[in-house]
Amino acid sequence: MLKFFIGIGIPYIGVIGMLPWIASVDTFVLGVPFIYAWIFAWFVLTSGCLLACWCLFDRHADDAYPQNS
Repeated sequence: MLKFFIGIGIPYIGVIGMLPWIASVDTFVLGVPFIYAWIFAWFVLTSGCLLACWCLFDRHADDAYPQNS
């Protein structure tokens, strides 16, 4: 359940859940409207969440089931 929350829940909350608040911000980040910077940042942050899931939960899954060649 924690793996699902880190991999899917956090990015979902960050992108969809925070979107109404982010859309009301009229700030610019490096000349780009904040809403576009926010969405672009979540491309990277989502990959980070998936990497965290792999490192915390699935890294040693291949060790448990060695493949015969």
